[in-house]
Amino acid sequence: MKIVLAAINAKYIHANLAVYSLKASAARACNAQISIAEYTINNYIDDILPGLYKERPDVLAFSCYIWNISMVEELADLIHKAAPWIEIWFGGPEVSYDAEDVLRRNPAVRLVMCGEGEGTFCELTAAACNAADASGGIAPASGGIVDVSGTAKADRTKGIAVQREGRYPGLSDETLRGIKGIVFRNAGGRAEATGPRAPVDMDSLPFPYEDMTAFKNKIIYYESSRGCPFSCSYCLSSIDRQVRFRSLELVKRELGFFLEHRVPQVKFVDRTFNCRHDRTMAILSFIREHDNGVTNFHFEITADLLNAQELELLGSLRPGLVQLEIGVQSVNEVTIQAIDRKMDVEKLSSIVRHIRRGHNVHQHLDLIAGLPFEGLESFRQSFNAVYALLPQQLQLGFLKVLKGSRMQQRCGEYGIVSRTRPPYEVMSTRWLSFDDVLFLKGIEEMVEVYYNSGQFFMSLTYLAHFFETPFDMFAAMAQEYERSADRGKRFGRLERYEMLKDFGSRIKEAKEASGAQDAPVFNVEIFDAILLYDLYLRENIKSRPAWAPDESRVKAAVSRFYDTPQIREQYMPDTEGMNIRQLKHETHVEFFDWDVPSCAKTGCPVPAKGPVLFDYRHREPLTYNARTAVICMGT
Repeated sequence: MKIVLAAINAKYIHANLAVYSLKASAARACNAQISIAEYTINNYIDDILPGLYKERPDVLAFSCYIWNISMVEELADLIHKAAPWIEIWFGGPEVSYDAEDVLRRNPAVRLVMCGEGEGTFCELTAAACNAADASGGIAPASGGIVDVSGTAKADRTKGIAVQREGRYPGLSDETLRGIKGIVFRNAGGRAEATGPRAPVDMDSLPFPYEDMTAFKNKIIYYESSRGCPFSCSYCLSSIDRQVRFRSLELVKRELGFFLEHRVPQVKFVDRTFNCRHDRTMAILSFIREHDNGVTNFHFEITADLLNAQELELLGSLRPGLVQLEIGVQSVNEVTIQAIDRKMDVEKLSSIVRHIRRGHNVHQHLDLIAGLPFEGLESFRQSFNAVYALLPQQLQLGFLKVLKGSRMQQRCGEYGIVSRTRPPYEVMSTRWLSFDDVLFLKGIEEMVEVYYNSGQFFMSLTYLAHFFETPFDMFAAMAQEYERSADRGKRFGRLERYEMLKDFGSRIKEAKEASGAQDAPVFNVEIFDAILLYDLYLRENIKSRPAWAPDESRVKAAVSRFYDTPQIREQYMPDTEGMNIRQLKHETHVEFFDWDVPSCAKTGCPVPAKGPVLFDYRHREPLTYNARTAVICMGT
């Protein structure tokens, strides 16, 4: 018999760890042919449907999440209409907590696997194989034209139902009642629950990544523990307070496999990676000792749990070896208490600043808008506090009222109104109106485009001098963007610089119109230089943008730099074997009237000390910016 595990991922670079773990676990249960079909939410249903149909499975099992459930439910309905003999199973967090309702609204689905799926899927697969063997390979006709394989013929004009040799007959109610961890539709059409399954032993799970062919150019997701010691009310992980660990011996062996294969990134899905000090030290020490210079490891941590020993170890890692995702969510103490979160904001901030000073660890900090007791002003304070920590990425997310979470049970108490359909995102609360949510959505987009891209650091630093807080700056940018942008248009990289340039011009106009004597002076010429500096830091482009100064006045000096070995080798000593043409292709020299980093930092005019070399052969591991040097040309 044949089973297809279907995954519809959020992006192409993502791989669905769940289906690979299910396949690896079930491979030991029976000799069923188990295959994986992966798509993304950007694929059209009309493309996914024939792909799954042509797999000719006996069982089709979907992995269900908030980002794909709408597509999954539609596909299940269409597959059932096209091939009613295929038995359809659901599993995953989006269907585990209301399985009976899932069956009610999806008549094509036979059963739902609830919670951890490996043990349940193994038993189901074994039972399905036994049922197929016991049937002698003949299944009863299910009505309609069901032959698609060519093993039997049907009179399609008359709609005669036929049997296909070797078809899986389906699982009986009696068999399903003996398998824990499912809710199934019985012969009478009613939902039956078989009760919860005991938590899985993490060491019993097989390693799902023996063949790396399917994971080329994809992020590798890895799980060394399950459960979370904390009880945040918005998170499903808090339901499983029993943290279970995979043995360090196995973890080290498997991380060694990734390092040997030089995969670009391994993303740990552990909810709180650093909840055990000895384990954190052991894993970080292992990846430091076996660093291949390529692989990056991503961990989700609770920053205020880090101690001095762990910080010292983090500070010793190769730049870019590790990135940390840190959930701050809010700095409002009342909000933190209301969501059952334990966090020392002052200690967290101190630790994030300490890590940043090391210039070797990428930090991703999260905020959640729409939490209890946090209105617009409170969120403004949370945003500014986190922005001041200068993480490499700042994610401004919105509360999602997940099924099964304690937050779902408290919606009435907090006046939370959320979307009925996935992703169940907050629309308003007692403290935040829908207008406020839309306002924050605009800020979220500006943060994503201008901060998280990492392409405008100098420009944002300069702009911040002309606003009371960073939040106010992004709010003004969002208003300008909405005023000037075509709704729905995706702007190119140079257009984003030009929009920021226009924004700067409006700041100057507003400052002059205000007539304030003590207001800092916005210098358009300096800002143009800063934008150009930011552009060349990241982009090795050879066509000059419209706002760049005329290149003709500096051509002679640039030629002198490249044509004079003594000067050139002083700033690029590692160019042996490269000719001038190659050097010009891999580098750029630009003349500025202003010392851009100093102007951005102080907000004041500072004359330039010399032209700037942008060397794209050497990029900063955390920012991907080119290495720079101020050139002294001499006399």
